[in-house]
Amino acid sequence: MTCLTDIDHKAQMESMREFDEQMPCVGIFWYDQDEHALFGVHKQELTPKMVEEAANKGMPFINYPHLHRQVWAKEYFRAQAKHEDTKFKGDYTQVPRGRVTWNIDKFIVLVGHWAEPITEELTTLIEQEFSLPYFEFVYDEHWDLGHGWSGDMK
Repeated sequence: MTCLTDIDHKAQMESMREFDEQMPCVGIFWYDQDEHALFGVHKQELTPKMVEEAANKGMPFINYPHLHRQVWAKEYFRAQAKHEDTKFKGDYTQVPRGRVTWNIDKFIVLVGHWAEPITEELTTLIEQEFSLPYFEFVYDEHWDLGHGWSGDMK
């Protein structure tokens, strides 16, 4: 039996990394209308094992575990502390945003009606960023500009 040296093993592992594709992800994002690009993307990979475990627990809905308002505030304060310019300023609900989730047998992208005129462009950006093989848009007023988490309305 032939064994690889440590150097050969490391070289082989490095060459295999180029074939390592990202798994589909759930997460959140904002859309920069001027640059026609997503920003502030936060995501986590979703594996078949995670889907099966959630279904077995009777929880077929899988969501990214952080809210837009939490991420926005964290990014804002980080930029302030480092004296950097940031897109994370002002009211997070005034910037187009969305959420990628998994529900039973499909990916769903929750967005506001701001997305309707740019659906084709947004589809391409989301498919690439979140490595989604397919998804459907679900429009909800919560994601419209000026609307946010109910806890923000107090």
